[in-house]
Amino acid sequence: MQHVDDRPRGRRWRFGAGLGLLLTALLAPLPGGGLQAAAADTAANPQAEFWRQVRQGDSGYTAVSGPETAVLIHNGGQNWRALRNGPVTVWGAWILAGMALLTGGYYLVKGRVRIEHGRSGLTVPRWDRFDRVVHWWITVLFLILAVTGLSLLFGRAVLIPLLGKDAFAAYAGFAMDVHNYLGPFFAVGRVLAILKWLRINLFNRADMTWLAQGGGMIGAAHVPAGQLNAGEKILFWLVTLLGLAVTVSGLVLNFPNFGQSRDTMQLYHLIHVATALPLIALMLGHI
Repeated sequence: MQHVDDRPRGRRWRFGAGLGLLLTALLAPLPGGGLQAAAADTAANPQAEFWRQVRQGDSGYTAVSGPETAVLIHNGGQNWRALRNGPVTVWGAWILAGMALLTGGYYLVKGRVRIEHGRSGLTVPRWDRFDRVVHWWITVLFLILAVTGLSLLFGRAVLIPLLGKDAFAAYAGFAMDVHNYLGPFFAVGRVLAILKWLRINLFNRADMTWLAQGGGMIGAAHVPAGQLNAGEKILFWLVTLLGLAVTVSGLVLNFPNFGQSRDTMQLYHLIHVATALPLIALMLGHI
């Protein structure tokens, strides 16, 4: 029997098959290839084409009135979820951890800041009763809002393993109601604080001296300041700007009955979280 070497033919066949696969991969994104892929997908899953059309955001018919109620699935929610659970949450966690480490490390190095010659027994009224009421009004509400907000943001990763899904679901519903109902009262406190303390937080020449000497935090020198030093004024303006962003975005989320679209709600939710996290970090340093 005569032996015939078929290896060249086999190599040619494999080369042709590989070239065909390459051309198929290159042409798949084109209209024809995309239609073929869609047809194959539909053949494998008869409902694939239905859900593909649903995710396009096309409007249908519904008896419910309101913005975008006729859209079954809003595809922008996928982008919102990716941003919220990705960069916003991750960077927010790093900001909070960084501030906690910074303040803790400073305390370990510097220790408690004591009065140089002890207490004299004399007191000077620095804030009137209205100032103190506004301050504690904001403080108490801020602490409650911060705890409930952080537990909702990080609850899936932190609280579900500790409490379980059912217990966390019950707590999350309670925390969301507390957060939503107390938010407007916090907004009232922020407005009162701005109106009451705006004038005394304007910068002057003494603030430049205070900043140049590090506010006395580095070294043992006592740096003169007025009723508020430059550090307190900087904190006031940062808290004012971030607080306004948190307040406005929170009110938009709290009252969706004014015709906000889903895109608007998702955008303001990202603004709310992205400004609340650095605000909480600043308050950690302040406290």
